[in-house]
Amino acid sequence: MNGPRDHNPVRRRTILRAALITGAAAVTACSSPSDQPEPERGQASPGNKARGKVLLVYFSRPGENYRYGGRTTLTVGNTEVLAGKIRDLIGCDVHRIEPADPYPEGYDATVKRNVVEQDTDARPAIKNPLPDIGAYDTVLLGSPIWNVRAPMIMTTFTEQLDFSGKVVVPFTTHAMSGLGTTARDYAKSCRGATFADGLAVQGEEVGEADEAVETWLRQLSLIAS
Repeated sequence: MNGPRDHNPVRRRTILRAALITGAAAVTACSSPSDQPEPERGQASPGNKARGKVLLVYFSRPGENYRYGGRTTLTVGNTEVLAGKIRDLIGCDVHRIEPADPYPEGYDATVKRNVVEQDTDARPAIKNPLPDIGAYDTVLLGSPIWNVRAPMIMTTFTEQLDFSGKVVVPFTTHAMSGLGTTARDYAKSCRGATFADGLAVQGEEVGEADEAVETWLRQLSLIAS
């Protein structure tokens, strides 16, 4: 699913956008698999680069998904596909966020649940929380964009950890909303972090995103130029 309430029947090219934020952050290393509103605190830092040991954290949902105005069933979620492309290029540690209460297989049911979670500012429980991220310098945070923002489970994850001194880098899959409100939301919830440029890829085009992913990782200095 590329995003509850995030409907766009028009095919777009892969979008590579900067998520420029200031506030909280994190950084790490991997091994498996829009127009942005201004952050609510701090200043944007477009020159920030990833550094040190990298952790890639992502949430992804397979099942019935949006596709060019219709529906398709995915055995592997779009964000997981994108996370795999990143992992293959930089060889980092990977953590997949698993909800304690799995999201429905059906698209419309997931849309309905997401609307309730956003409207109530919910914090969905995580089945496999990380105790800490102290071993990492850079943290890549990946998710779909649902109704203009990352699923609320991403806030559950970020609020539970200390991102002091780390670089946080968002990446998203979407139907039309790019990075959504990740700049604002992670600036609030990633305590002590700084931020580097994010990557947004249209869900329908994630399979062909290799060049965009490689370019982005070079810009972050995660791949040597």
